[in-house]
Amino acid sequence: MTHTVEKIGGTCMSRARELLDTLYVGDRDQGAIYNRVFVVSAFGGITNMLLEHKKTGSPGVYARFANDDSGAGWGDALRDTAARMCEIHGEILDHDGDRERADAFVRDRIEGARACLLDLQRLGSYGHFRIDQQMQTVRELLSGMGEAHSAFVTALLLQRHGVNARFVDLSGWRDDSNPDLAMRLNNAMEGIDLASELPIVTGYAHCAEGLMREYDRGYSEVVFAHLAAQSGASEAIIHKEFHLSSADPKIVGEENTRKIGRTSYDVADQLSNLGMEAIHPNAARVLRRADVPLRVKHAFEPEDPGTLIGPDGGSAGRVEMVTGLGVHAFEVHEPDMVGVKGYDACILDALARHNIWIVSKHSNANTITHYLSGSLKAIRRVERDILKTYPNAEVTVRPLAMVSVIGSDLSAISVLARGLTALEDVGIKALAAQQGLRRVEVQFLLPREAKDEAIKVLHHAMVTEAEDTSAKVAAPRKAA
Repeated sequence: MTHTVEKIGGTCMSRARELLDTLYVGDRDQGAIYNRVFVVSAFGGITNMLLEHKKTGSPGVYARFANDDSGAGWGDALRDTAARMCEIHGEILDHDGDRERADAFVRDRIEGARACLLDLQRLGSYGHFRIDQQMQTVRELLSGMGEAHSAFVTALLLQRHGVNARFVDLSGWRDDSNPDLAMRLNNAMEGIDLASELPIVTGYAHCAEGLMREYDRGYSEVVFAHLAAQSGASEAIIHKEFHLSSADPKIVGEENTRKIGRTSYDVADQLSNLGMEAIHPNAARVLRRADVPLRVKHAFEPEDPGTLIGPDGGSAGRVEMVTGLGVHAFEVHEPDMVGVKGYDACILDALARHNIWIVSKHSNANTITHYLSGSLKAIRRVERDILKTYPNAEVTVRPLAMVSVIGSDLSAISVLARGLTALEDVGIKALAAQQGLRRVEVQFLLPREAKDEAIKVLHHAMVTEAEDTSAKVAAPRKAA
């Protein structure tokens, strides 16, 4: 039988008891439980406590260790993280023996990490040693603890309920080898009978490539994609707490959203570019090259097929999603730019140097504009670097909103014209708009405060009204 490789995010993992009755077991017979591999993230909030908060930047163990020479701050944060881990699995596991095993697991990992960090601090007290050269390794060590904990607890939960689950630890804990990712996956999965065992795999893998250095917090989806591709999975499935829908239900209302159902990797790339967590772009690339289709499902509605992402894509002439994010328009104007090479390269080098995400760009004869996602502080550093090289340039930075209308093939519908008209009708003036020749996305640049209202307006015009029109056209045919 073919197998699937399935990824569960942190928010869903925190509802592990519910997953037992829907995703893991539910109404399945014994045979249907197996031929699946689950790659799990840390329980919700744990990676934030181990590293730093993903959205607010509030420091966790790693950030406190990096900035606190005294050691008190990171030590307290590590203790608080251990307490939270035990609190989480205490609510998930209902057998005292399982709780004791999970407590011991957390104690071993936490105290091991504490000893490692103390040794590093002592080493750093000698002038010949530089702790900063080891900080990426520290970040990898800490991040892997969250996934190891959730995978271990999930395996205990399933075993207690009669499932032959196996904890598969890719984190390299107390492992003196340093294989590449392919070898780490191969060694971990060797000897597992997928027809009779259910592997619960850590979303973090310690390997020679250093996943966090390249992917940072997106590493679990990259591990998931490589495992699906390397094992020849029939499908890769991501389970989320919601369907992949036509817009954010918090903005347009859940009753107004539509499940996408089918789309292309091209659309998935656009969503990743705009900060939508459908799948990490590098993970999508791995699956696409291996010809493994990706499905995004609602974790708590297992009977629903969800949305399939593959080479066939969605229907032509259909808007699949309207979404947006806040950006900074970074405009470099220089009259002497006309016909001169080098300006674009200089700007790109500065943006890469300060790790600024480029969402989109536009240029004409003497102006290059990048629409950026990143901190204003870092963007100002880019501005200073460019003015050192081109002191006569005029650099303008201003906050905007980018709202995008996305679909597998928008060539047959006039999204740009219809979108501008819909916005104009409600008094929203687009500052700029652009679409590419591939006709997968149309971008509207608007005042920052108009983002949510513009998403509502464009979603109504492009999705709700289009659906109503299609229904009216189809109704007479059906009657006939």
